[in-house]
Amino acid sequence: MTLVELRYLVALAQTQHFGRAAELCNVTQSALSMAMRKFEDELGVLLFERSKSGIRATEMGEKIIAQAQRVVSEVDAITALAEADKDQLSGELNLGAIFTLGPYLLPQLIPSLKIIASQLSLRCYEGYNSDLRQKLRSGELDAILISKPFTEADVVTQEIYSEPLQLVMPPNHSLAAKKSIALADLTEQTFLVLSERQCLREQMLAVYHPSEKNMIECSSLDTLRHMIVLGLGISILPSSATSSAMLASQMLVARPLQNNPMRKISLAWRASFPRHKAIDAVRRAIQANTWQFITAQDTTGPGLLVENQTW
Repeated sequence: MTLVELRYLVALAQTQHFGRAAELCNVTQSALSMAMRKFEDELGVLLFERSKSGIRATEMGEKIIAQAQRVVSEVDAITALAEADKDQLSGELNLGAIFTLGPYLLPQLIPSLKIIASQLSLRCYEGYNSDLRQKLRSGELDAILISKPFTEADVVTQEIYSEPLQLVMPPNHSLAAKKSIALADLTEQTFLVLSERQCLREQMLAVYHPSEKNMIECSSLDTLRHMIVLGLGISILPSSATSSAMLASQMLVARPLQNNPMRKISLAWRASFPRHKAIDAVRRAIQANTWQFITAQDTTGPGLLVENQTW
C-alpha cells in the first residue's frame, strides 16, 4: 500500500470514472486501473463494483475510501505546513524587548515591519533581561531585543545600533543652561536610578555612581520621569527615551554628556531558529527608524533603509 495508491483510490471515488480519475491524477487510465487491481489484491477485498454503466464502491470499499481520504488529507496538511514554513516572512514571530526599550522602539518597529514583510505577524512581549533570556531558551520567544553585554549558550547576538546616554532634568534646573554636561557637574546632585532588575541601572551607574545619600531608586522609567518633573532629582536616560514625544509633554530637557556614553542594543535569537529571513526583516525595520543612533549603518539590504535621503 502506497500513498500514490491511496490518492488514486480517493480520485476514483470522487469521479466514479477511471478516465476522469486518471486525468485528475495525471496518469494513464490503464496505469490507474492496474494500480487499483493491485491494491484490491493486496487487501483481499473488492473496492468497486464494475459494470458497463460505471463503477460503484462496495460497502467495504466505502469504509476504506473514507479512511484513505483522512490519510490523504493529513498528508496534505503536513505538506502545507512545511510549505508555509519555507516562506519565512509569513506567520507569527514572537519578539521580546526589555522594559526600557519596548515603549520607544516597538511603536516604530511595527509599521516599518509591515512594509518590509507584510505577511509577518509580530507578537510583542516586554520583560526584564532575565525573563527574556528564559523565554528565549524555552522557545516562548523567537527573538529578543536587549542591551549589551548579553551572552547565552547557543544564542546568536547581533548588535544593531548604539544610542547616546543623556542627562535628563527639569527645564529650570541649574544644569539645563549648559550645552553639554561634565561628570564633575553631577557632584552632590540627587541622582535617580532604576531598580536592580533593570539592566539600564548598571549603565547609569557605569556613567556616574553617586553616593548612597544622593541616590534614589525607582521601579520604572515612568516613575523616574515623574520624579524628575517634580524636581526630586536628575537621571541618565538613553536617547530613544529622551527623544520621545512624551518627553516634551512631561516638561523635561536632555543634555549630552561630555564623555559621550553609549547604550548598545542587540537582537538575539536561538542558533537553531530556522527563520533567519524573519530575524533579518526585524533588524532592517529597526534600523530604518533608529538611523540617527546607528554607529554601523547597514545599507546592503533591501527595505526602508534606502528611503532615508541622508544616507
